Amino acid sequence: MYSEPGAISFPGLGIESINPPRTLPFTIFGREIYLYGIIIAFGFLLAILYVKKRVKQFGTSFDLVTDAILFAVPLAIVCARIYYVAFQWEQYKDNPISVLYIWQGGIAIYGGVIGAILGLLLFAKVKKQKLTPYLDIMALGLLIGQCVGRWGNFFNREAHGAEIFNNFFLRMGIAGTDGVMRYWHPTFFYESLWNFVGFFLLHFLSKKRKYDGQTFLQYLAWYGLGRVWIEGLRTDSLYIGDTGLRVSQLLAGVSFVAAVAVMLYIRLFKKPDGSGMLVNQASGIRHQASGDEGREASEDQGSGDEGREASGIRHQASGDEGCEASEDQASGIRHQASGDEGREAPVTSHQSSGDEENEPVSDDAVGVLTERPPEAEEMQNAKCKMQDDSEATGNGQQATEDEGCEASEDQGSEDEKNEAAGSGALDAPLSGED
Repeated sequence: MYSEPGAISFPGLGIESINPPRTLPFTIFGREIYLYGIIIAFGFLLAILYVKKRVKQFGTSFDLVTDAILFAVPLAIVCARIYYVAFQWEQYKDNPISVLYIWQGGIAIYGGVIGAILGLLLFAKVKKQKLTPYLDIMALGLLIGQCVGRWGNFFNREAHGAEIFNNFFLRMGIAGTDGVMRYWHPTFFYESLWNFVGFFLLHFLSKKRKYDGQTFLQYLAWYGLGRVWIEGLRTDSLYIGDTGLRVSQLLAGVSFVAAVAVMLYIRLFKKPDGSGMLVNQASGIRHQASGDEGREASEDQGSGDEGREASGIRHQASGDEGCEASEDQASGIRHQASGDEGREAPVTSHQSSGDEENEPVSDDAVGVLTERPPEAEEMQNAKCKMQDDSEATGNGQQATEDEGCEASEDQGSEDEKNEAAGSGALDAPLSGED
């Protein structure tokens, strides 16, 4: 039965003949855009979206992961090309410049993985980050990218396995230039399905990991195990010289054995409990910071309480002082009243004279002696004014009031003495006349 060259069929799935295009129906700057590249880019985008949702569960941020991608992706592309060219040098030795023509095809996934690891090593050193959490994130992203990207091989009609001569239900038919349909193992589909299952397994296992790097080791083991089997079916493998050894099959086997050995060693001898993972350390730092903020808030509240207590004490002291001031003021008023009474009391003064001692005192002299001298009255008024001022200011009022009272008492005593003296002076001449 004749088929259009390049047509594809999956008889076991009921697909008889399809002929998908290899390129987009337009060009950019005169170059064709292969669907292979579009699918690889789509897988890369899905991986980034997934990683963005998971970064916090690995103790990092999307900004740091973006920096890691900028380090890893360029080296991944370069190393994927170097890996392919190194094992297909016969194809490029006559025209070495063609090594740069990457748009003509010729990259290898294991070279890309190696380049991505080197990029993350450089990122961790430059940014001073722990490497293993980023390897875990990369492993999950790689499984997504490989699962989707393998369908680019479908559009290129490549990366298939050996020819099948039986009715195997997953056989893939490709029509040659002669229009004859031949059936092959769809190894690109096997690997895509293997990576799809591996992604879901590691997605859930990564949530129960006990140490950073565990998911990456699981990726190496899972992908290595599948690639050892799938690579043995392919017809376009890269070989180590003339040894007949498939380089990717050998690398897959070594990575599988090494990853399993490391995981067993860690499980049996290290027995991690998850406390050393970056996500738990970052969580501990956040909790500590929250605790410090809480303690600072409590201290601030305590300071506020102390301030309020101190303010209350000050207000109470002010109240007590006010009460004392009121009492002092009342006392001052009482003293002032006493002083006024002292001033109102009649005061007499005597007039002494050495030569006129025995002379009789006239009625006019007696009147003069009974009146208060102007100087004494002015002195008493000044003291009372000072007392009034001290009552208004409230400073040193008790002492001033006491002095005013003492002054009034002294003045009263002095007046009594003068009065007594005056009376004696009046009585003395009368007694002499008898």
